[in-house]
Amino acid sequence: MREFGLLRSGVRVLELGAGTGLATGPMLQAGAAVTAVEPGQGLAARLHRRWPDASVIIDSAETAPLPSAAFDLAVAATASHWFDLDVVLPRIHRALVTDGHFAVWRHVFGDPSAAATPFRQRIAEIVARRGDHSPPRRPAEFDTDALVRRLTGSGHFVAAHVERFSWTIELSTDQIHDLFTTFSDWTAAEVDEAARAAHTLGGHVLERYLTPLIILKRAGTVTT
Repeated sequence: MREFGLLRSGVRVLELGAGTGLATGPMLQAGAAVTAVEPGQGLAARLHRRWPDASVIIDSAETAPLPSAAFDLAVAATASHWFDLDVVLPRIHRALVTDGHFAVWRHVFGDPSAAATPFRQRIAEIVARRGDHSPPRRPAEFDTDALVRRLTGSGHFVAAHVERFSWTIELSTDQIHDLFTTFSDWTAAEVDEAARAAHTLGGHVLERYLTPLIILKRAGTVTT
């Protein structure tokens, strides 16, 4: 975002679904003024403690009070899949200045283009045992183009830049446990089993992830 001139000193950022502030902090450190919207009271409290310079609104992206033309940049960092986009996209459009942008990114856990690791094979076995009870993964989770179409289909935004980052990270057994605990479709027993799999594979596993970054430009006129 710095390369595209979107993140700079003095820029006014609206961050939706801010969580504990993993993206909030770097934006503040870049000199941005960040208004962070987070519906979870516990998460919002942690965000405020970590980054007291952020203005924190405890509310959802769908209902938070957002002034018109008050922000230069909106950000959804690993949060857009929780939104009702039919409601949120028009609200972001109104909250942004005429030449504003909306940056969206999320992590795909398990790069589909990479060969499955022994750990990923164990994870696949756990998921397979759910049978028909396993919730389907959203198509846009792997299909960045589908997500772009979803974000631009209403006419409020046009795609300005799309990029995909492949990356790896080594995680310990405890980190695997903590990470999988955050997945809403995983039971506590399944999380424990994933952690045991990491332990039996040496206590550390190499995870390959994919992160699509979508930068959208605010459309001037929206036809309804």
